[in-house]
Amino acid sequence: MPVRRAEFRPAWWLPGPHLQTLWPTLLRRRPRLALQRERLELTDGDFLDLSWTGPATGPVVLVLHGLEGSLHSHYAAGLLDTLARSGYRACLVHFRGCSGEPNRLPRSYHSGDTGDVQAVAEHIRASCGRYPYAAVGFSLGGNVLLKWLGEQGSLAPVERAVAVSVPFVLNDAALRLRQGFSRVYERHLIGKLQAKFRAKFRNLACPLQVDVGTLRSFRRFDDQVTAPLHGFSGVDDYYRRASSRQYLALIRVPTLLLHAADDPFMYPHTVPGAHELAESVELELAARGGHVGFIAGRWPARAEYWLEHRILRWLS
Repeated sequence: MPVRRAEFRPAWWLPGPHLQTLWPTLLRRRPRLALQRERLELTDGDFLDLSWTGPATGPVVLVLHGLEGSLHSHYAAGLLDTLARSGYRACLVHFRGCSGEPNRLPRSYHSGDTGDVQAVAEHIRASCGRYPYAAVGFSLGGNVLLKWLGEQGSLAPVERAVAVSVPFVLNDAALRLRQGFSRVYERHLIGKLQAKFRAKFRNLACPLQVDVGTLRSFRRFDDQVTAPLHGFSGVDDYYRRASSRQYLALIRVPTLLLHAADDPFMYPHTVPGAHELAESVELELAARGGHVGFIAGRWPARAEYWLEHRILRWLS
């Protein structure tokens, strides 16, 4: 499938990748959502918290957030509101420990953890009588989604999918976030992971002998925490097995990839080439847009969130 140029024109008042990335995170007002919350008990004794909105009879769309994201992430709240207003039944899946309450087991979530997404899909089929219509993943959630779709192949239980600002090669993302202003994002996210680790194991026996305060890069944190907690032999084993780029040729569900060449979380060469995409996968690449940004509009007071409109067109 050829790579196409995205029909996105960035706002003139948000030049550069960092303003596109930071403006909606810091300044976008979150919509008020009429939510129904559900706790899904998992077979391993842990749980996932789901947040639902939209008409009960609408087609179900799963939404997967990014690293340390949640319902309160600007992209998640905005998309849930857009989907609900358009007649879809949106379901935000909080990865383990991301709903505001620590999960029960001495493990967390990671970029290649597809089992929980499958569990949610099976739960929806059992409770609603049908599988979800579609799934949308952002950043880490997009990596999880693409890996899951590749693993499932023609058996994937959704009809359409969208993945936004995906770190297709995890090692690339870890290296890129050590450079320039992108280290601000790394410090912020590592700080959140460290705080969550300390809070989680304050009242739970920790299987690791590690001082997370000394782990100030993603490679070190993933080597000393993420990998051993989830059965990988080390950071390179984790990054190799969990990266989604190798699964793109195996996807059989119509899937849209939305990405910006100036994404400050990864390199331009991290983006897959046309020869790596299955016939069912379409990549729309914008020259600018940042990481889960894609903000358009003539003035800040009338900002336009292009991602939501593009996702809705694809699902429709």
